[in-house]
Formats: sequence, structure tokens, C-alpha cells
Amino acid sequence: MTTESTPVRFDTKIAVLLREDLESWQRLNVTAFLVSGIGSALPEVIGDPYADADGTPYLPMFRQPVLVFEGTKETLTAAHVRALSRSLPRSVFTSDLFATANDRDNRAAVRAVPKDQLDLVGLALHGPRNAVDKALKGARMHP
Repeated sequence: MTTESTPVRFDTKIAVLLREDLESWQRLNVTAFLVSGIGSALPEVIGDPYADADGTPYLPMFRQPVLVFEGTKETLTAAHVRALSRSLPRSVFTSDLFATANDRDNRAAVRAVPKDQLDLVGLALHGPRNAVDKALKGARMHP
């Protein structure tokens, strides 16, 4: 039996891996873009809408925490390979996207580069906890 005070444990994990050499503003921007991909493709990760005591409605958000990690360029590349091999739902952000100004150009920039040559600065994953943990091997929690 579960009660309101029973901690919620999720079978899945949402995780973001950022390259450790990003500027602070880049980390925030990349994280926001990456998690939007997870939320738009996987509606089951979105909870119910919010409302305050006055009945003012607010948009729904993820129903589970988003864990943010960091690692080297090599850690990010290895995590990408492992995520692909495990068929984990994923979104990517490459260094090229810092030079574009719209969604069309963003997609074109990613499409122009083979997957094993992407200059990844961020990766978001969703999947079973164990699979996401294995994909992120070598990454550390973001400070």
C-alpha cells in the first residue's frame, strides 16, 4: 500500500550529459533544448497540469526528476555510442548549433555530419534506470 508519504521510485530515468568545458549559459541552454526533445517525443514522462490555490493554471512538467551529469568530450562520445547500441530515446546538441539561429538550420547542421563525427556538447536520454546508468558510465553528477 502506498501513501502520500511513500517515496516515489521511478523505473525509468531522464538524464542529461553535458560536456564539461561549456560556459554556464551554454550548459543551461543546452539542457533546456535537450529535455524538450525528451518531453515532446515521450508524452508518458509528462505529469498533470498544475494550478495554484487561486485556480491559475500552469503547464505540466516532467513527472520525474531530470538528473544532470558532465563529462569529457570522450565520455560524451562513448555515452552516445552506448545509447545508440541500447536504442535509448535520445536528443543531441552539437557545437555547430551554437552558430545557428533557428530550428531548420539546427536540423541541417546535425544532418550534415555522420553520427560518429558529431561534435557533441550535450546528450539527453530516457529509459530504464539500469540502461541509462550503463550508457552514462564514466560521467559524474553536475556540480
